[in-house]
Amino acid sequence: MKGLSLTGLLLLALAFVLFYFNDNFSVIKLFEPITLMGILAGIGIGLFIGGMIGYVSKGNAVKEAQLKREFKELQKQKAELEKQQAVKNINNRSL
Repeated sequence: MKGLSLTGLLLLALAFVLFYFNDNFSVIKLFEPITLMGILAGIGIGLFIGGMIGYVSKGNAVKEAQLKREFKELQKQKAELEKQQAVKNINNRSL
């Protein structure tokens, strides 16, 4: 998520730099309706894309966590079976 925030800030800075180097730049033009619509549209698109990426990232993280839990559970089961086998072997030898 830090990477997405950094990318968003860099793109926003790039937009301001490009607007600044425009031939007829003025601070007042930042508050014109068409400019504000463009800024809001850019923010909206960024939030939409960021949300999609976040949803996918979280889904992958949840799946990975579930696989880790299952792996640990299988390791515990394996250890229990090995203990049971060792107990059986000891009991068979004593008979």
